[in-house]
Amino acid sequence: MTKPVKSYRHLIDNISNSFTQGQQKTIAAINAGLVMTYWEIGRHIVEFEQNGQSNAEYGKQLLKSLSHDLKLKHGKGFSVSNLQRFRQFYVLNTNYATVSHNLSWSHHVELLKISNQFEREFYTNQTIDAKWSVRELKRQKESGLFLRLAVSKNKTEVLALAKQNALITKPEDIQRDSYIFEFLNLPEPDSYSERELESALCNHLEHFLLELGKGFTFVGRQYRITLNNTHYKVDLVFYHRILRCFVLIDLKINDVKHQDIGQMNMYMGYFAAEENVEGDNPPIGIILSKDKDELLVEYATYGMDKNLFVQKYQLYLPNEEELRREVEATLVDHKSS
Repeated sequence: MTKPVKSYRHLIDNISNSFTQGQQKTIAAINAGLVMTYWEIGRHIVEFEQNGQSNAEYGKQLLKSLSHDLKLKHGKGFSVSNLQRFRQFYVLNTNYATVSHNLSWSHHVELLKISNQFEREFYTNQTIDAKWSVRELKRQKESGLFLRLAVSKNKTEVLALAKQNALITKPEDIQRDSYIFEFLNLPEPDSYSERELESALCNHLEHFLLELGKGFTFVGRQYRITLNNTHYKVDLVFYHRILRCFVLIDLKINDVKHQDIGQMNMYMGYFAAEENVEGDNPPIGIILSKDKDELLVEYATYGMDKNLFVQKYQLYLPNEEELRREVEATLVDHKSS
């Protein structure tokens, strides 16, 4: 007897869901097993070293000998560099109970490359909270997320961020000193238009949302609003799930003018009056520009909505050494103030 189509499809869905969940649990179990195994290998190495000589040359020779003999016994996987990682992993996590089971070994390898403890803890927490893939973690590291946050926040806040996930509780929390759009692969500014920039961001929406930060959901582009029979279009509109408000973004490839700021303020007023529903908070307006005249922005936003921000973007990854110098200078200024 033939089963009803609806019931059969329900059966297919149930089997598919069980299979997918089983796969995920299996992968998670394998990852957890690998992480624990590599931690134990690191422990064996360190404990052996502690019973022998502790100088660097002894350690180097030990790893070479181990690599040679373990390769003969088990094949690939025991290179000197891998053994160094196992050892480092244990040294930085002597208490296995503190090791996250939500991260794969590949995640841990990327995190081990970060020498600064606070920076490493920051990226660990963010990776767990945002469920970053290894690829996403690499990109955030390369774009200097921690350093850029350090530039825009004082030292106390940066150290707090390293100890816990960044909390978004107010509009200022979604700001960044600079947004990095290297994933667009666009040429120099005089070779593309604002519309082309907007299209490129929409075509790389996943990367763009990652760069904006957690909580953003895409609503639309060239969002049309009408006032007194005059039509206006907001370049990009998002809704922030955590702050419960619209986020309006206008893109500028040149310096921001005072008219641009006034126009964004008008957009925010319109959304507050016409688009918000019960439970929504006042909208946030962000003007993203290649360059920013701080004095003009200060004067042009005088007395305006405090949720209006003018931020810079870059089309290339920043030089890490330059970023570090900028961070150090910022922190020195903060101490002296």
